Amino acid sequence: MLSPSLAGKALALDYLEEEQQRQMTIKAANISLYYEMDSKPYIINLIDTPGHVDFSGRVTRALRAIDGAVVVVDAVEGVMTQTETVIRQAVQERVKPVLYINKIDRLVKELKLTPERIQETLGRIIMDVNKLIEMYAEPEFRDKWKVSMAAGSVAIGSAKDRWGLTLQQAQKKGIKFSDVINAFAKGDIEWLRENAPLHEAILEMVINHHPPPHIAQKYRIPKIWKGPLDSDVGRAMMECEENGPTVMAVTDVKVDPQAGVVVTGRLFSGTVSDGNMLLLVGRNITERVQQVAVYMGPAREIVGSLPAGNIPALLGIENARAGDTLATVDMVPFETLKYVSEPVVTISIEPKHSKDLPKLVDFLNKLSIEDPTLVTTVRPETGEYLISGMGTLHLEIALTWIAKAGLEVVPSKPIILYRETVQKMGKVFEGKSPNKHNRICIRAEPLEPEVIELIRSGELYDEMDRKQVAKILRDHGWDAEEARNVWCIDPRGNILVDMTKGAQYLHESKMMIIGGFQRVVSEGPLAGEAMRGLKAVLVNVELHEDPVHRGYAQIAPATWRSLYASILSADPVLLEPILKLESKISPEFMGAVTSVISSKRGKVLDIKQAEYITVIQGEIPAAETFDLSEVIRSVTMGKAFWATEFSSWKPVPASIRDKIIAEIRKRKGLPPEIPKISDFVEEG
Repeated sequence: MLSPSLAGKALALDYLEEEQQRQMTIKAANISLYYEMDSKPYIINLIDTPGHVDFSGRVTRALRAIDGAVVVVDAVEGVMTQTETVIRQAVQERVKPVLYINKIDRLVKELKLTPERIQETLGRIIMDVNKLIEMYAEPEFRDKWKVSMAAGSVAIGSAKDRWGLTLQQAQKKGIKFSDVINAFAKGDIEWLRENAPLHEAILEMVINHHPPPHIAQKYRIPKIWKGPLDSDVGRAMMECEENGPTVMAVTDVKVDPQAGVVVTGRLFSGTVSDGNMLLLVGRNITERVQQVAVYMGPAREIVGSLPAGNIPALLGIENARAGDTLATVDMVPFETLKYVSEPVVTISIEPKHSKDLPKLVDFLNKLSIEDPTLVTTVRPETGEYLISGMGTLHLEIALTWIAKAGLEVVPSKPIILYRETVQKMGKVFEGKSPNKHNRICIRAEPLEPEVIELIRSGELYDEMDRKQVAKILRDHGWDAEEARNVWCIDPRGNILVDMTKGAQYLHESKMMIIGGFQRVVSEGPLAGEAMRGLKAVLVNVELHEDPVHRGYAQIAPATWRSLYASILSADPVLLEPILKLESKISPEFMGAVTSVISSKRGKVLDIKQAEYITVIQGEIPAAETFDLSEVIRSVTMGKAFWATEFSSWKPVPASIRDKIIAEIRKRKGLPPEIPKISDFVEEG
């Protein structure tokens, strides 16, 4: 596909100008490669995904479509934070990893290591990768999926110089490690390129070690699909049947300026052809496929029809989003995609020229369709448009896309997103409706951390069958009656439970009470930030017999008054996002980096001494990271490698809590004082 002179430089899958300038992958690019090994033809569907943690959402989505992953590790840097994240994501989706160790030339040219030392270094990287597989894989795959030189599931090479080898190929071609070092000594990279071309090493490793679709689907379907495996659909997917019902998991949605919405995903069963009618499972929408294509990097090749096991790109399916299930029959949808990180940084933008407003709204819509981890919201009361992302780079790229679309916007400084929660059980207060005819009593209490985690990882969600919800909560120590009466599960990690006895007219008012609860969890009382880890228990209601007197405008305010008052009596706190920080430096900069971490309210958790570098692991509040790159660069003369990744939510220290709350309230145009219980209910 590429002329040999361009290979290694063409960046055919990093085709966006932004990616080429920054020398990094930002979006996932698909390509289908045809390759013959021992005169047998193979098709390899490949997705090139980003490595930066801010774009890990794209990796999560791509993993649903594939059966094997090539994990790339730098020979000098070794296993980094992000390597751990992608291996964890891959094995949790039952995607089999193989390893490619890149930049071997740096070990020879920069570090001038002896062949023995190089082998030690490679051995250590392989051991670190296997430790991660051991840690995150399920018992049945733990040993089967470990990588090793002897098995041929590890390749080494240098992508820039376009050479690479597996142990088997080296033996077959009679190339010894000393030959590689001699080639470097003589500057004869050409010899390496001709005798050990990189594409052979990678593609043959993939063919030998990654399973074909009909084998992989036997063990992947039970993991990603919770429907009955002995049904027609279940059997067809397990066998990857071309003639079965058509079932496709959507993993990527792009908005093409000429063609409209392009939906890409993995076809697990059946055949998809132009003109097919497909159902968006769970949403009762049926749409016609106008065109079936495959992606070849930036271009789409029209193929008309594709059988199971492929990654089709479909036109005409306007309403699908990443994570949806498309099928010709009604069925249980695939498991929801579980993202490893949460959006923690926000910027507000406004158009320079008010005439651009409609265009900006359309464009923000398009951005959030293409990248579901980029959350866009409109604040009607202030007229601001907010974009929330995984980190500052994520937002920077979003702003670049907006500028490329010809829209001039004025962005604010990045703002950190906080959360609010309660620390103990609150009192029960009676919330009255504005017309005084209805009374609602709700109690706030903290939700168990493991239940919050179940909600965050998508194992507990609102659309779930209530019997299943009850079973999961009972398994986590809930009382049987509470577990049975869950009314609403908020995806940020909050639950509303009904514990009233024999209340009249409650059923008709249920949706209005849920509406009041949703307002509270999206804007907590301290600073109007979203709540996390709140369990709201409906204790008692007195509702007017005449429906006229219990409309939404009466019931919802009575609900939120009672709940806000109970939260204020339950030790409310503000939570801030904490990032995990890993820095790799030469030993002399250790003191400088640890003091930067402490000066930014962070703490050092561990310092490890590897052979050539020191690895510092710590935690740092996201609020302190805006100038982190400049500070670390200046104290280490630009020689530190470091990465941050979302780790957890922790209470803001008491010493700065009031100042932060006051700043957020001022920014949102709220009254400066935190409300008191008496602002919501009559105490006494």
